Amino acid sequence: MRIDLTRLLAPLLALTLTSGVATAQSKVTIAVGGGACLCYLPTVLAKELGEYDNAGLAVELVDLKGGSDALKAVLGGSADVVSGYFDHCVNLAAKKQEMQSFVVYDRYPGLVLVVSPGHTAEIKSIKDLAGKKVGVSAPGSSTDFFLKYQLKKNDVDPSSVAVIGVGLGATAVAAMQQGQIDAAVMLDPAVTVLQGAHKDLRILSDTRTQHDTQAVFGGDYPGGALYATTAWIGGHAKEAQALTNAMVATLNWIHGHSPEEIVAKMPPNIVGPDKALYLAALKNTLPMYSQTGLMDPKGAAAVLAVFSESSPDVAKANIDVTKTYTNKFVEQAAATIGMKAK
Repeated sequence: MRIDLTRLLAPLLALTLTSGVATAQSKVTIAVGGGACLCYLPTVLAKELGEYDNAGLAVELVDLKGGSDALKAVLGGSADVVSGYFDHCVNLAAKKQEMQSFVVYDRYPGLVLVVSPGHTAEIKSIKDLAGKKVGVSAPGSSTDFFLKYQLKKNDVDPSSVAVIGVGLGATAVAAMQQGQIDAAVMLDPAVTVLQGAHKDLRILSDTRTQHDTQAVFGGDYPGGALYATTAWIGGHAKEAQALTNAMVATLNWIHGHSPEEIVAKMPPNIVGPDKALYLAALKNTLPMYSQTGLMDPKGAAAVLAVFSESSPDVAKANIDVTKTYTNKFVEQAAATIGMKAK
């Protein structure tokens, strides 16, 4: 009997090819410090645009309440990379925990210190927050760092303020409107949502634009970034490069499209029922997004200076801030996709 080897081997060949496709993508889990927050939009948008797939990655986004929770997920081993604020890398360096940012997507932090609508008459300045309840996304998150910095800067003892975790989205808005807290550090779209309902909303501090950020910090101050342990980056340079390629491509796409086109790409559950309000919030946020993904060394130094001023542990740790970030992956990504790193 004549055996047709071609027919016998075809199914095996097909299985081999299928398995090759399935294993071609490296799996990476990113813990996001609040996916609905516009400060993290590039991380979510990259998935919607298929940029992670284009870079050869199977990315899972894990949405958590705040940056500190995202960081805990990575330190605990349940996620590989944090999509959160760079300042955690500096804070952890004081504790001898080596974390490194490898692509920055927010040029400014976008943090806004807002007074609850029911307390506008009694809280007119940051000094008036003494003895009050102030919401943050989660204790130990960048919103908490920002609050403590602002309190110390205005000669208010941080221990005199009750810090309450309220999340970043609808839960934060509800806490403010229901009077559960007297003020909060918020980000868009939550700030714009509150402004839409309360035209006289009092803002005590705003870092959504370059001008406002420089007024608060004395210079540029990087916000959202992808970062991981230096050990993970060292052992997963291919994945770190792929993530950076995806993020730089996404930032390039953002700056080449209208706010309306960006909103159209975002998941409906993140946009919410009021698309017009989300669009307005996005327009307020667009100046935040980096055009290159690069860390500005002066911005990193500013983060260290702020933490040195507000944290004795950081001040005495003799931190080499240049070790808390790297631009090599962004520079390679820029060369790969034809952008100029500037």
